[in-house]
Amino acid sequence: MNPIRNFCIIAHIDHGKSTLADRMLEITGTVQKRDMKAQLLDGMDLERERGITIKLQPVRMNWKNHILNLIDTPGHVDFSFEVSRSLAAVEGAILVVDATQGIEAQTLANLYSALEHNLEIIAVLNKIDLPAADVERVSTEIENAIGISREDMIHVSAKTGENVDLILDAIVAKFPPPKGIAKLIDDEKELDATDTNDTKALVFDSVFDPYRGVVAYVRVFNGRIGKRNKARFLATKTDIEVLECGYFRPQLDPQPSIESGEIGYVVTGLKSTREARVGDTLYIGKNLENASPLPGFRIVRPMLFAGIFPTEADDFAQLRDALEKLSLSDASLVFEPEHSPALGNGYRVGLLGMLHLEIIQERLEREFDLDLIVTAPSVPYDILLTSGEKIRISSAADLPDPAHIKEISEPWSRVEIITPKESVGAAMDLCTKRRGLFKNMQHLDESRVLLTFEMPLASVITDMHDRLKSSSSGYASMSSDFIEFRTGQLVKLDILVAGDRIDSLSQMVHQSEARHIGAPICTKLKDVIPRANFAIALQAAIGGRIVARETIPAYRKDVTAGLYGGDVSRKNKLLKKQKAGKKRMKAMGKIELPQEAFMAILKRDE
Repeated sequence: MNPIRNFCIIAHIDHGKSTLADRMLEITGTVQKRDMKAQLLDGMDLERERGITIKLQPVRMNWKNHILNLIDTPGHVDFSFEVSRSLAAVEGAILVVDATQGIEAQTLANLYSALEHNLEIIAVLNKIDLPAADVERVSTEIENAIGISREDMIHVSAKTGENVDLILDAIVAKFPPPKGIAKLIDDEKELDATDTNDTKALVFDSVFDPYRGVVAYVRVFNGRIGKRNKARFLATKTDIEVLECGYFRPQLDPQPSIESGEIGYVVTGLKSTREARVGDTLYIGKNLENASPLPGFRIVRPMLFAGIFPTEADDFAQLRDALEKLSLSDASLVFEPEHSPALGNGYRVGLLGMLHLEIIQERLEREFDLDLIVTAPSVPYDILLTSGEKIRISSAADLPDPAHIKEISEPWSRVEIITPKESVGAAMDLCTKRRGLFKNMQHLDESRVLLTFEMPLASVITDMHDRLKSSSSGYASMSSDFIEFRTGQLVKLDILVAGDRIDSLSQMVHQSEARHIGAPICTKLKDVIPRANFAIALQAAIGGRIVARETIPAYRKDVTAGLYGGDVSRKNKLLKKQKAGKKRMKAMGKIELPQEAFMAILKRDE
């Protein structure tokens, strides 16, 4: 019988996924106790500080004459495609649920993805050692929402290691041994000779090593990969020679070959992860031109765009070098030069979501010592021109002349919210105010409700999560998944400061929300833009129509303070002279926009 078991751990953020992986490594003896540290598989400082997994990490363990290949996946929705490819590389998944918090929105999102890949599921209730743990309530939730019997659930404390050995035994007993190509290929499809005889491996992740180039993380579905083999990535048509291959223990452990059913790594020598993308097929065989790739590959398209500008113009070259270095190890990061009259030269950066943006910004500032201004993020829009041409824009500043536009489409997402029943009204009100369409409501137990909405992605990425947490006293959770582009009555909302249009503050909004969004932005800009010696007009406009306005009053020097009396004409003369000076300053004055001005439009007043 095949002794290999391939599985992953999926969970909501902070439910103890990485801690459980630590205990497994310790109990199986993969890592000696003296070498153990918290979140061992989380290699980045940011992961340890935030307590989340950003980059997945595989590891190979031995347990009772069986080989267990674990993939510790990210828990955040921004990296859902990376998680889905990890699920395609395994036969089982451990679903970790916090016994103090219960099922969260991302828990269900990960579970649905695992079920789509026909994985065996083991439900684990973690943190049972905490006083706040409510095992009975959470077990009922899992039964109602997922359908797993409470007799099949395993109650553990990943922190103390209690019952973790029962999970390892369940993995051996319940998860099936590795399956071949048929796991990823539809049963109705007739396999040709290359599908059955040649080597095919799924690339479920890749990282960049400055000394050895790209290291591809692979699951071999057919054949074997050996050192010095000639191979090709079928999607990118990149040919390589395997410089080294081996297992994760969790450090790279070189081996002569990786066999069918195993998870391991391949050192490619490539210079960028864009040549070894997640979901690609690594092929070794004679039929290079006609080989069919494993299904599931797609290029991950950014769904969030933001402008990143250096505060000092001299740092532009350093910013370019920094982004190029980050993109070597992050294939989902795309960027192109952008010029703003207000901010100078910078880059328009495409990202997977708000967490991805925060990580990139923090790494640029921390690792490369850059001082940055990040403009408010936006989503992509599809524009159908009157000529029939279809274009996609990532910034409102790129919107063509309205006379040439036939229709504008925006991305929509499916949003699932789990909230206490006391906060259902507030959550529904929050969604409907953001053009959300109610789809379903399900009671998980007596106290918690699952709400399903369809909402514009632009309404979700701003401060939706913060508002939801505030309205539910921190107890609600949310997950979102892109659905499609839908046509809507969308317009470009411009922000004018002292009569000058600030392209970096422009955004696409629904026509019905233009004034509702524009007025708070002007109010907030009035608070963050410093006063000058002349009045500054702040306006929100759609084309030539002003929909909101605020005025920052001028500083006024008391020019009449030195007068000791006399005719009033002397006072009027000085005031008139001051007025003329302010008019001249207004014509020549320059407004300095602080970083807070760009972040002000992130927050929406409901």
